[in-house]
Amino acid sequence: MVARTDPSALRWLIGAELSRYRRDVPMSLSELAAATGIGKPKLGHMESGRYQQFPDDIATVLRTCGADGPAIERLTSLATRSDAKTWWAPWANVMPGWFKTYVGLEGLAEGAFVFESMVIPGLLQTEEYAQALTIGTGFVRPDHAERFVSFRQTRARRLTEDEPLTLHAVIGEAALRLRVNGDQTRRDQLAHLVTMSELPNVTVQVIRPEDGPHPATPIGKFVVLEFGKVRPIAYTELLDGAMYVQDPDSVRTYSMVAENLRQVALSPADSRAMIRELAGLA
Repeated sequence: MVARTDPSALRWLIGAELSRYRRDVPMSLSELAAATGIGKPKLGHMESGRYQQFPDDIATVLRTCGADGPAIERLTSLATRSDAKTWWAPWANVMPGWFKTYVGLEGLAEGAFVFESMVIPGLLQTEEYAQALTIGTGFVRPDHAERFVSFRQTRARRLTEDEPLTLHAVIGEAALRLRVNGDQTRRDQLAHLVTMSELPNVTVQVIRPEDGPHPATPIGKFVVLEFGKVRPIAYTELLDGAMYVQDPDSVRTYSMVAENLRQVALSPADSRAMIRELAGLA
């Protein structure tokens, strides 16, 4: 598991897994309460991740739902880490509440697939680009913009830590051409994107209009996060919130779309050459 921790995100992940096992049986919360001797309200809180889940309770629930030994071990081991500090706490007041869960999950993930059609993904942004985009989109209050950019830069270090996130990004050509705070900011951003794409844990592909239609055309943006001890989840943003996809079949659909994008987009080498040319580096 990676170095960054977030107790609220850990609780969320554990709760999502507990809910999946219960529904796979299937059992209602009332039925599970009767079978385990754990109160229905407590079970509900365990699944929502609202409060800390204890290893003994997790093991009891999983055994009742027919989980095997390895599954019980991986989830109970996660629960023992929930006393860690939230890494993004210094920036808590500049982030929308719905985004805090995502950055916590991102910090716990081992791998991520990101599709962005209109802007450079946050983990790959320069400081100047991030600041101009933050101000231009109104994502946070103007007086919080500088601190939010600081948060984004700290978040981006996830790609260069000792145990870095493995990132595969597919970016729409429109994002490369988007004029953000003038041409120099855009060129500097593209040069940075080239540099990041050369990291061994980062893959960048560009998808162009001439590459044809693809399943992600109506989506605009989505992320699939991979974890070492729990099943993957998908994430997509709305105008004023986010949607977390946990159902295995639905997550599998997002993963299939991600694979299609990898096949349709330019190869990593051709993508890097295109970005270099647009940045004036060719």
